[in-house]
Amino acid sequence: MPQDLSFYYAAVPAVLLVGLAKGGMGDALSLIGLPILALVVSPVQAAAILLPILVFMDMISLVVWRKHGDNATLTIMLPGAIAGIALGWATSALVPGNVLRVVIGVVTILFCLRYFWNNFGPGAGKATPPHGQRPLLATMWGTLSGYGSFVAHAGGAPFQIYALPLQLPPREYTGTSVRFFAILNAVKLVPYFALGQLDTQNLATSATLLPFAPLATIAGAWCVRRMKPTIFYPFIYAMALIAAILIAREGLGF
Repeated sequence: MPQDLSFYYAAVPAVLLVGLAKGGMGDALSLIGLPILALVVSPVQAAAILLPILVFMDMISLVVWRKHGDNATLTIMLPGAIAGIALGWATSALVPGNVLRVVIGVVTILFCLRYFWNNFGPGAGKATPPHGQRPLLATMWGTLSGYGSFVAHAGGAPFQIYALPLQLPPREYTGTSVRFFAILNAVKLVPYFALGQLDTQNLATSATLLPFAPLATIAGAWCVRRMKPTIFYPFIYAMALIAAILIAREGLGF
């Protein structure tokens, strides 16, 4: 277990940022947290240390958002997502994670820019009607979310590309996202164990950081509960855009 205080100077802010994201404040905060932790340990070890903490945060989020969620979205996205994790596990040594990061990042950037252009550009003013459930697209984006989550820790963007246009009420969207990624993170524990990433040292380090998880997760949920839809959706799209830029930047290596 890392003993140098410099590890905790990086690890504690990283856990707090990820906790705020888990509370519903947007995937960008989580994507900022992982690189901060990767400043003091290898990226692979950083992901392994964070995974048990993510599962613990998921448990807290599930309690906080237990009354909210859209079962229809979960039902049609989860099979593809779990298949994506299995595919990622099977091909983890074959597919460069950086290539996937660039593809996910660019697609999500375009998706977010389209939203801001339609809603705040010169032709803004027309309300964009919510999309209905589309099983084929849900399966496609769900699979990419599961695959991206396992291979490149970039599963949030594909989920948002499908789920945000549904225009669910903020609490329902957040509850759906919480359930979706809680299940994915739980499923990911199996291949991570099989690949030897969750060893005793990493688990012990995770345990020292767990006390910071509830505070940040509950704080994120507190903020989301007080956001109106007119504020929530531009904020989440902005967070998705920042996350996509970070993903693409990491994939390009700078």
